Amino acid sequence: MYLSRFDINPARRGAQKLLGSPQAMHAAVLAGFPPVDIPGERRSRVLWRVDTGPVHTRLYVTSDVRPDLTHLVEQAGWPTTHTWDTRPYGDLLDSLQVGGVWGFRLTANPTRSVKKVEGGRGQRVGHVTAAQQLAWLVDRSPRLGFSVTPDGTEPSVRVSARQTRQFRRQADKVTLVVAQYDGILTVTDVELLRTALVGGIGPAKAYGCGLLTLAPVAPQPAVS
Repeated sequence: MYLSRFDINPARRGAQKLLGSPQAMHAAVLAGFPPVDIPGERRSRVLWRVDTGPVHTRLYVTSDVRPDLTHLVEQAGWPTTHTWDTRPYGDLLDSLQVGGVWGFRLTANPTRSVKKVEGGRGQRVGHVTAAQQLAWLVDRSPRLGFSVTPDGTEPSVRVSARQTRQFRRQADKVTLVVAQYDGILTVTDVELLRTALVGGIGPAKAYGCGLLTLAPVAPQPAVS
């Protein structure tokens, strides 16, 4: 597995097109990987996420093969000065241990199933309030291999950004409710957490949702 980081130049017209359409960004990310040569063989899921901050706009991609993002540099980056960074992901996956504490970020599409007709199939509806979106992650965290309430009280995570994205997918209009989560997690099941890191969390993974990333937590200063 690999984790790639690509700095986007928001001033470029190509970047504005990609940032305005998850459908276009999805296609651009997949264009960084060669087709599978063996008939019937499928590559594992490629996950991606765009983080927008006061200084940097960055694209993160996880994949089972190393990508070539040259086309993105030419379309939405700095072609003469900057490319992208790809690092093996296996070291992090292998370092996970029960009880380990990590900082994390996740952009997800928190939804619930609503039945319009008794006995009918449920329709996926997005959670729209911050409280609903927070509860969505807290409730699922045990099945994802981590806890955000290690002491059983307040969650160590917040909904740091949320928005509703609308874009065209062929003739259809797609509406996604998207929430960004930032916080601290404690590992409770290594295999479940590895599955979440590699396979993603929740729906709309093709459209920039589901990618969970971890970062070491800075040690707290001792209290004298």
